Amino acid sequence: MAKWQGRSLKKSSGGRIWASRKKRRREMGSEFVETKLGPTKRIKRRALGGDIKTSSLGADVANVVDPKTGQAKKSKILTVVENPADPHFVRRNVLTKGAIIETELGRARVTNRPGQSGSIDAVLLEAKPVEAEKPAEKPAVPKERS
Repeated sequence: MAKWQGRSLKKSSGGRIWASRKKRRREMGSEFVETKLGPTKRIKRRALGGDIKTSSLGADVANVVDPKTGQAKKSKILTVVENPADPHFVRRNVLTKGAIIETELGRARVTNRPGQSGSIDAVLLEAKPVEAEKPAEKPAVPKERS
């Protein structure tokens, strides 16, 4: 069902405004697209003027930018940690703008609208600590008997 985004038919006093015309197609909007954590799935929709919009229905990878270095990397999304838009989105793993996600690189905040752009961009908040790699130990060589 489409959303009508035209002028309200109510006055500020609560009275009715009698419309002088019908609704127009250009005043229609689209429904909210829930982008869920899962296999990547995108759909294309026609927009006003014949433009094509790409909506993301599912995503498992995000473009994460590290603000310290300015480097962007693709990272697998593990789970949704927090979502200020709706606390129930966390349980359902719904990705929206402002959601805090757990990635392989660490926690990140989604900076774009996945239901409207077709991809997920995020900014790294706190990086996971990198484990110090131990140098490979040399195998023990038995001492020769003389």
